[in-house]
Amino acid sequence: PGIIGTLIAVSKLFDGITDVFFGTLIDKTKSKMGLFLQDKTNDTQWAVWKVEESLEALLALLPDARRVCCEQELLQFASERRKIEWLSVRVLLYFMLKEDKQIGYSSEGKPFLTDDSFFISISHTKGYVAVILSSVAPVGIDIEQYGQRVKRVYDRFIRSDERVEPYQGDETWSMLLHWSAKETIFKSMENADADLRKLCLSHFIPQSEGVFQVREYATERQQLFTVGYRICPDFVLTWTLN
Repeated sequence: PGIIGTLIAVSKLFDGITDVFFGTLIDKTKSKMGLFLQDKTNDTQWAVWKVEESLEALLALLPDARRVCCEQELLQFASERRKIEWLSVRVLLYFMLKEDKQIGYSSEGKPFLTDDSFFISISHTKGYVAVILSSVAPVGIDIEQYGQRVKRVYDRFIRSDERVEPYQGDETWSMLLHWSAKETIFKSMENADADLRKLCLSHFIPQSEGVFQVREYATERQQLFTVGYRICPDFVLTWTLN
C-alpha cells in the first residue's frame, strides 16, 4: 500500500517461475508457482509474486527455521489477507536470494534486512507483492492496481507543470504511473517530504515499459532520479534505476 498517510491510498500481471538470465526481464506464463516477473542487473534485482497460494502452501515454501519464525510473527495479524500478503513477501525474498533473510522495520516503517546485506523496498497490491534489492544504494519499488479512484486524488500528487499523456487512449494508466513513481522515489529517499507534489516527472509518452526521470524539489540537492516502469494488464510497476 502507499506509505503516505495523508493521501488516500489507491488500491493496488502472466504466472510463473522462470529461468533467470542475467540482466534480462523474465515474463513467462503457465507455471504453478507465483514468481511472475523478475529482473536482475549487476547491483540490483526486483521481482513480482502473484499471490495465489494458501497460507499453508506459502509456509511450506520457506526453510524450516524461517517457517517457525513466521508462524509466530503471523499471530500479530487478524486478517487472513494481511497474513498472506506479509508471508508472500518473505517467500518472494527467499526465492530471489535462495537464502534465509530477516526483514526488520525502522521507526518510520521502512523495511531493512537485519544483516544489512542489501537495501530493500517492498510493495503490494491486490493479488501481487513486489520486492527490490540493491547492494549499493537505497531503492524503491511500487505496484498499483488499475482503478479509476486515482482520478479522485489527482490534484494531491500531480503538479501543474506535469503532463499526463494517455496510454492506449486511457489517461488512468499515466496517472497511476505518476502516483506509483512518486511513491517509489519517496520510499528510496531518507526523511522524505510527504508532499508528492514536490516530486516532478519529466514529460514522457507511456509505452508498455520504459524509463523516465523524476526531479525532487523537497531538498536543496534537487536530485534527479531515473525510474523504470512496466504496464501490465491489471497493474503498473515502477522502480528506481539509480
